[in-house]
Amino acid sequence: MDIVSALFVESIDLRQVPGPATRIDLTGIMFSMPAPSEPPVVITPHLVVLVRCRADEDGQGILEVSFRDEAGSQVARNVSPFTVEPGKFTYRLVRGELEFPGATTIEAHCRLLPDGHATVVPLTLLPPL
Repeated sequence: MDIVSALFVESIDLRQVPGPATRIDLTGIMFSMPAPSEPPVVITPHLVVLVRCRADEDGQGILEVSFRDEAGSQVARNVSPFTVEPGKFTYRLVRGELEFPGATTIEAHCRLLPDGHATVVPLTLLPPL
């Protein structure tokens, strides 16, 4: 299996189209956001991870997302098993509870266990408006 994409988003919608096929509508893709108040703050962004399963694979997987601060220290972690039909795609929605001490960047390191490579997605907290 492979991670096709990983993004922080405001929302995700699925819709059927002729074929039958599915369309995934992602809105509010972000790599930064203003702090809702003066830091420190806790935010809970939505991370969407799209996964592809080849037709010759069994469809059983485990997604690990490790959130790390600028020093590389883990600040949160999520591990979730999933099943996807061979030859198809699936998505996992991960909602981290992240504490930002100030305007800084936290990276989501997404990988399929046991030995997948990491897809890294940054989220930078900007000063409040």
